[in-house]
Amino acid sequence: MERRRRISWTGVAFVMAVGFCCEAGQAQDTRTVTEPKIPAVCVKLEAHLSAKDGVFSDADEANLDTERIQKALDGCAQGRAVELVAQAKTDAFLTGPLELREGVTLLIDKGVTLYGSRDPKVYEYPNPDAKPGDPITCGTSRPRPTSFPAPSANPATRFRGGCRSLITVNVKNAAIMGEGAIDGRGYAKLIGHDYSWWQMARKAQPNDDLYFATRLIVASHADGFILYKIHLLNSPNFHVSVNQTNGFTAWGVHLQTPVDKKLIGTDNDARNTDGIDPGTSQNITITHSWIDNGDDNVAIKQGVSHMSVIDNHFYTGHGMSIGSETALGQSYLLVDGLTEDHTTSGIRIKSNVKRGGPVHDLVYKNICMKDVPIPIAISPYYTNQTVEPFADPKYEGDKIPDYKKITLKNIYSTTPGDVLIAGLNEQHRTELDLQDVFIKGIQPAQVHLFYTDFMVHGTGANFPLKGESVKVMAVMHTDPMPQANPCEGKFVPMQ
Repeated sequence: MERRRRISWTGVAFVMAVGFCCEAGQAQDTRTVTEPKIPAVCVKLEAHLSAKDGVFSDADEANLDTERIQKALDGCAQGRAVELVAQAKTDAFLTGPLELREGVTLLIDKGVTLYGSRDPKVYEYPNPDAKPGDPITCGTSRPRPTSFPAPSANPATRFRGGCRSLITVNVKNAAIMGEGAIDGRGYAKLIGHDYSWWQMARKAQPNDDLYFATRLIVASHADGFILYKIHLLNSPNFHVSVNQTNGFTAWGVHLQTPVDKKLIGTDNDARNTDGIDPGTSQNITITHSWIDNGDDNVAIKQGVSHMSVIDNHFYTGHGMSIGSETALGQSYLLVDGLTEDHTTSGIRIKSNVKRGGPVHDLVYKNICMKDVPIPIAISPYYTNQTVEPFADPKYEGDKIPDYKKITLKNIYSTTPGDVLIAGLNEQHRTELDLQDVFIKGIQPAQVHLFYTDFMVHGTGANFPLKGESVKVMAVMHTDPMPQANPCEGKFVPMQ
């Protein structure tokens, strides 16, 4: 019988071209994605402010740049850009909520920072029934209600409450580009309160209270939306949320929260600041990007298909995540050429019987990890914690997580950690294809496997495929695991 050629660890290519056709059918963005180009400029706006460590004078805080930036965006022709530029002694803009326009790019020059206001009043959703002096919702928290009133049938009188995002995208072919920065100032004390956005979030955590914080960028029905080279810093909540969109590209994005790492471990340490969260969307590419934040680096929410995550670096955060909402399904994902350095998890699929659904046709390949406590967590046991438990919490529900056609290929962790791979039960088994998966120094006690069918190729995995109702479907061959480190030189500082 002919012996199949073994994949060489020392020859693995960790940077793949966007558009590569992968193992699991069309497990990727179906578009041909190329590096974006900065369009011609329709108008340049000069910075009038400067800030040291994100601090402005009281006078500047009351005199926002929102109106002149929005006016420029409204007046710019499609296919052109509004450029924010520095002057000799000024390099900052200070704004409340902005809305991008169809086909228009917001271009932020290198060295320029667009700061978000710390006044929660400017983010409050308009309430048609509000009276002078009524309290606002944005920037506050409250006990989580056990039930919610039925919404008004008339959208014109329906009041959402809460906070608008700093930048809203509800149009096609808009973009945010440039090597400048957008700083949400999640660390800053809110005007009218004695706490920051992040401190409010931490205070709400023990009792799972509702709290209302602005997000940096929210896109919906935003086909063709592009983020290119921009630096996204210190978001009060999620950095980038994209929904109901066909075609979203994040290329060369540098996302860091908190920038001041001395805040980690304090009550002002950026809770729930996800990096990029796509939901109910298709044809998504995240590539050549650097993500270092206070929650999931990338969290794929429900209803996402045909997504590519290629040639990226993740740092502090919860890793490359799917879920926890999977009720509408996630499918056809390619993750290729990922380096994870000090994330809490590496490959993470999380859900439970209260929010689960079908997840299938996923390919993870050419992934390097270092100091990742849980390199692999494919779990139906999610309990709303940073990491998953290694046992079924026995929740009750009918939204069943069901994980099928998942490939892990050329996965290498330079440090030991736990592996959790589980199906919910005998009727909902997880299906996994293993090809050269190596967790250096892993011990048998760190392997937690339940209700999983494994198809083994190449050298399979360097940990035992044994556990409750675990089946190994085939073994192609079992050469010794590589001794050389294929991740040598892959771990570089955040950029």
